[in-house]
Amino acid sequence: QVPLVESGGGLVQAGGSLRLSCAASGRTFSGVAMGWFRQAPGKEREFVATINWSGTSTIYADSVKGRFTISRDNAKSTVNLQMNSLKPEDTAIYFCAARASSGLTIIGNAYRYWGQGTQVTVSS
Repeated sequence: QVPLVESGGGLVQAGGSLRLSCAASGRTFSGVAMGWFRQAPGKEREFVATINWSGTSTIYADSVKGRFTISRDNAKSTVNLQMNSLKPEDTAIYFCAARASSGLTIIGNAYRYWGQGTQVTVSS
């Protein structure tokens, strides 16, 4: 298993910002697509954003488009999620995930490796 470790979660007021980071190690990170998902209490896991290896292509969920930005630094083996204009409905555990291939997808089951998650809580 390739470890993926998320950081940067916390408590923030509505309208605020947080930056999540995901650190990966091992060969799996090289050349593969990465993504962020989230799961709110009592809800199914949902797709948030994904980015290709070169960082030139991204996909966002409609609910976060224009507010969240995914990026990656391959030299540091990190993937980031900048979250602005946060809303209470963004409250969830956020998970970083890595595919075993380069293609972008919003399907969670297509990701092979997962982090433990980091809690994001947005107060109203």
